[in-house]
Amino acid sequence: MVFWYFDEIFLPLSGKDLINPDYMFNKETEYALRGLVYIKLQNLKARRPGTVEIAKEIEAPPFFTAKILQKLVRAGFVESLKGKGGGFFFNPAKPDLQLEILISAIEGDRSYSGCAFGLKQCSDDNPCPMHEKYAPIREKIKKFVSGESVQSLANKVHRKEIRMKKILK
Repeated sequence: MVFWYFDEIFLPLSGKDLINPDYMFNKETEYALRGLVYIKLQNLKARRPGTVEIAKEIEAPPFFTAKILQKLVRAGFVESLKGKGGGFFFNPAKPDLQLEILISAIEGDRSYSGCAFGLKQCSDDNPCPMHEKYAPIREKIKKFVSGESVQSLANKVHRKEIRMKKILK
């Protein structure tokens, strides 16, 4: 099995922590993030990849990838052109897509405020059994995603500052 993650993001969460870093977000978010970074990497090479290529390169089911990309286009996160010379691309006139906005659009805010134990009421005053270890991790995640964009991650991969397994050939 190939695990896809940005090494830099998950290093603080590995080891003895209660959270498995290989499954930080749901599959739709993982595929959206990987797909968008792949699109940006190809755009840096003056290419516009299509759905089939993106699905193959990020090892995602083609129909699910198409559905996700369609949602991302509707949300205005990425653009697409049909026909010869078509494919997916980022509009350079738009601001960078912050990870926090992307993740919230797909998963809602639960990634940054939800209880790891699944309780409706969990706080410092009323903690769940995992709260003490999970709350600082959740804060680190929120800090990271609020300070990074899809474009900045793609640029770091392109400059080989961070690795994105399998995608950068």
